[in-house]
Amino acid sequence: MESTGLSQWLKLNLVVVMVLVFMKAEADYAPITILQNAVAKGAVCLDGSPPAYHLVRGYGTGINNWLVHIEGGGWCNDVTSCLARKTTRLGSSKEMNTSFPFSGILDDKKEFNPDFYNWNRIRVRYCDGSSFTGDVEEVDPKTQLHFRGARIFNAVVEDLLAKGMKNAQNAIFSGCSAGGLTALLHCDKFRALLPKEAKVKCLSDAGYFIHAKDLSGEPHIEEFFNQTVTLHGSAKNLPKSCTSKLKPELCFFPQYFASEITTPIFILNSPIDSWQIKNIFVTGNVDPKRYWHNCREDLNQCNPDQLNRVQDYRAEFLKALSVVRNSPSNGEFIDSCYLHCQTELPQLWQWSDSPLLANTTIAKAVADWFHDKNPFHQIDCPYPCNPTCHNRTSEPPKSSPIA
Repeated sequence: MESTGLSQWLKLNLVVVMVLVFMKAEADYAPITILQNAVAKGAVCLDGSPPAYHLVRGYGTGINNWLVHIEGGGWCNDVTSCLARKTTRLGSSKEMNTSFPFSGILDDKKEFNPDFYNWNRIRVRYCDGSSFTGDVEEVDPKTQLHFRGARIFNAVVEDLLAKGMKNAQNAIFSGCSAGGLTALLHCDKFRALLPKEAKVKCLSDAGYFIHAKDLSGEPHIEEFFNQTVTLHGSAKNLPKSCTSKLKPELCFFPQYFASEITTPIFILNSPIDSWQIKNIFVTGNVDPKRYWHNCREDLNQCNPDQLNRVQDYRAEFLKALSVVRNSPSNGEFIDSCYLHCQTELPQLWQWSDSPLLANTTIAKAVADWFHDKNPFHQIDCPYPCNPTCHNRTSEPPKSSPIA
């Protein structure tokens, strides 16, 4: 490894360590709840262990308000990748920490999370690899892999309803990355399970994955989702408005079903989302000579031609997003920061130098939209025009080729 590369690697890891230390020092720790009774319903992780979530109870004015947040973690599209997840927290509750630091949208401090700090706040652990869409009854005796994501969703929501969510006055169903896709796929279903008089809305953070071809013109992500949907038996749990017209794998792309969601939705995304650039557009197999390596890691290192190609992806993203922008009940915060997921870190959610659009933080934009104070429909100018981005990257380490 060259000295420059080593220096960048050390700097990146130092930033990650500092963020984790900050989160541990400042965040509210939430104990884990293991749903043992879900096993009898077949609602289990990839390895057959029970699903889990972390809950911090609401109080005061937030006692009947609920924020259910789905964590991210990509998908597994074949037996090999699912077996790799099976022995990690992304495939087994046996590997999950018994407590988890809550920050960002889940923070318990009013100064960092002024509108949701005293709500009932839940982080649902992600251990099925299908954005909670899979449901295959048979279990291969050799692999012992269970594809039961849809059952996990049902079991978790049922348990939360019994713990008080059945009395919810306000509720947000949110998620990051694969969890952000979950928040869209299951938005209307979540809303239907809560009281009719409750105000319920859905927030997708970095979950608006677009149907785009990679740099070589190949439909890499479409093929990946086809394999995922087939392996997990997801088709029957995808939006019927989409599967009645299109191939099931296309119904993993929000651009083909989001306009049919009747519950209000908020899209928080970068049109040059760092995960999408690295895993949909410039995948490793289309750049064998690593011509794009430095650019993928840091857009400041892109040459003019590369940056133009990135801007082309931005234009394609905005076109895919246009299907949801006509509804006054929806909201969008589309910044041009090169990152992935913005609700979970306090530095991005609500901080003195958080990313801004229309001089507004993400936390305020989401809160004003939810409470019907102000609609928020903002699309940033092209990268690198927004000085509040600071060229941050907040994506977690990948655990599989698609993560």
